[in-house]
Amino acid sequence: MSSFKDLRIVDNFYQTSSFFPMPTVCISTINPDGSLNIGSYSLCFPYYIAGKNRYAMLLECRNTSNTCQNLLRTHKCAINFIPDDRKTFREAVRLGFPGPSAEKMKDLKFEMEKGQADPDDPQRPPVISSAYQVFECTWAAELEGADRFRVEDIDDGHPGPYNDFNGITSKYGAHFILYVDKILMKEKYYDAIVNGVNKNSFPPVPVDYGYRDSTNFWYTPFPRLRKPVAEPIPAPKEVDLASIRFAADRVDDTVKFTDDALKNFVKVPRPFLKTVLNGCVAWAKENDVTLITDKEVKIINDKRNAEKQARRK
Repeated sequence: MSSFKDLRIVDNFYQTSSFFPMPTVCISTINPDGSLNIGSYSLCFPYYIAGKNRYAMLLECRNTSNTCQNLLRTHKCAINFIPDDRKTFREAVRLGFPGPSAEKMKDLKFEMEKGQADPDDPQRPPVISSAYQVFECTWAAELEGADRFRVEDIDDGHPGPYNDFNGITSKYGAHFILYVDKILMKEKYYDAIVNGVNKNSFPPVPVDYGYRDSTNFWYTPFPRLRKPVAEPIPAPKEVDLASIRFAADRVDDTVKFTDDALKNFVKVPRPFLKTVLNGCVAWAKENDVTLITDKEVKIINDKRNAEKQARRK
């Protein structure tokens, strides 16, 4: 007999049919009259994380919301990650409740400041000063032809037709793939990421469970008495040189590797080995190299490390 019960899946299943921990963010946009709008969201997650020319987030929201309609017009927003503080979270809950932007914003408790992505662009919204990090974003409206959607077509929802993953996706729903233009970080946490994270360097991050019962918005405060715990990653098993040679000989017909070069890859997890070898071959072809030795691998690694450091600045 199963130890689980089969729970019916209904609309908003992430909160009505499950307990699903989520981030708490406040998204700032610009209204048609140039004023500020802020809405609170939890359905905001990483989307493009590697292997693309750009990095991106995914935002899910109501298409009747001020945030959605501002994004359809301006294509710009800022994702503000708020710290765990009871007053701050209370303000986030207030801003998350549907209603006219002007009414909500007249009592705004947050201090705002200019962002750093195109600060002279009037469509770029300011960011929340107390946020521990901010993603300044631009909507990828060209994907799935989502730039065809217009605010004027939204009344009691949108009549359709709908897109599958970007733009208006149902009568009341919208998905936005948001290119990450800049990541802004408070100095304390910037230093931690650049110089090394320890248990005392994590920001106080609230985790919420959605609007569950029409009475309360449930969330978990950051554990002030319990620091984050580190669980060591299992040490990668060394792959024998013969299997690395087998993979390397099949990567390319013209670029080859010496044994000394391949010894650098014995600790590379097997699922990533082909990607690493392909990267070496791409560098070799760009530099007219047909034999990769230990010397070339060190050059490639230095180049990769320099690129990582440049992205962190």
